[in-house]
Amino acid sequence: MKRTYLLVFLSTLIIYLITSCSGNLDQKKTNEVMNMKRHIYGETEGKQIYQYTFNNEHGMSVSIINYGGIVTHLLVPDKKGNLADIALGYDSLSSYIENNNPHFGGIIGRYANRIAMSKFMLDGNEYQLATNDGLNHIHGGIKGLDKVVWDVKDFIYPDSAGLILTYLSQNGEEGYPGNLNISVTYTLTNNNELKIYYDAFTDKPTPINLTHHSYFNLAGQNSGTIYDHWLQINSKKFVPVNANLIPTGELAAVEGTPMDFQIAKPIGKDIDKVEGGFDHTFVFDNSDNLLKMVAQVNEPKSGRIMRVFTDQPGMQFYSGNFLDGSYIGKGGAAYHKHFGFCLETQHFPDSPNQPGFPSTILRPDEHFRSSTIYWFGTEK
Repeated sequence: MKRTYLLVFLSTLIIYLITSCSGNLDQKKTNEVMNMKRHIYGETEGKQIYQYTFNNEHGMSVSIINYGGIVTHLLVPDKKGNLADIALGYDSLSSYIENNNPHFGGIIGRYANRIAMSKFMLDGNEYQLATNDGLNHIHGGIKGLDKVVWDVKDFIYPDSAGLILTYLSQNGEEGYPGNLNISVTYTLTNNNELKIYYDAFTDKPTPINLTHHSYFNLAGQNSGTIYDHWLQINSKKFVPVNANLIPTGELAAVEGTPMDFQIAKPIGKDIDKVEGGFDHTFVFDNSDNLLKMVAQVNEPKSGRIMRVFTDQPGMQFYSGNFLDGSYIGKGGAAYHKHFGFCLETQHFPDSPNQPGFPSTILRPDEHFRSSTIYWFGTEK
């Protein structure tokens, strides 16, 4: 318990240092005070669920609930200063709790993406995980981190504000070994950044792969397909998968394939050349473990721009292939195929079963730490 409290304290200190330093993003300093509101969003498992809404000096705001660490709303100005909610999601807690929620806006883990046949070997022992994607395991299982109630602490500084969410995933939960203490910190800055910082430690070796699963549409959450969004990804390789979206074990060059986003192009240009749409991991050189800009998305009509920074070795680009119109979201919006996209920074799928992939095993003498930043702006 003392170690958990220490984790929260250290996370707060780290986030303060991150948001107070210019780093590689050439941040503009400001003395404007952030704004935060909290209200009861509902109740589940006998616990109150709260929605926290943070606003910065530019009018950008983010709303987050402590159920699943879900980002329920993300309002961003366009080139004329008009705000739109660019995150797909629901209007109520009950809708998020229903089984058909496709992970809108949530924290994903213990292992984001797929693990083949829902099992893996670790130190001579086989572990059987929950099966929730055909014969495979996906996004932490039947009750992953986007479906649990997190402990929460809010913070406000002159130029940033946010939440520290903590959760103890107990030994055996969804089949995973070890008690895993997890901390996820969301920070909204006056530089129009949504920063996500992950921290975790365990008492037993276990695989870990944490990410964030917002579905974005930079034209607005009820604005049709994402085909006209221009996407650029700083990646020369991707992870090929089989018909069940399990990696083949190789890393393939993007050049000359529909996966080539090294030069920006509309998402819709080559989407029909990929069966079902894009749902692939793109590979980055993170040998120095430093934050780098790995992707940029432009939406021409609104002028909105989103840039993604991460220290992770990969990012899943998912084009909302399984949205089918049955998901009725905010304001009665029906989310159809390709109405939103996800850029999920992470390790590679099925890494516990792929010796050629970077290791995702966390051991008791180690800490898992990672940062991702979503920056929003407009075309000049």
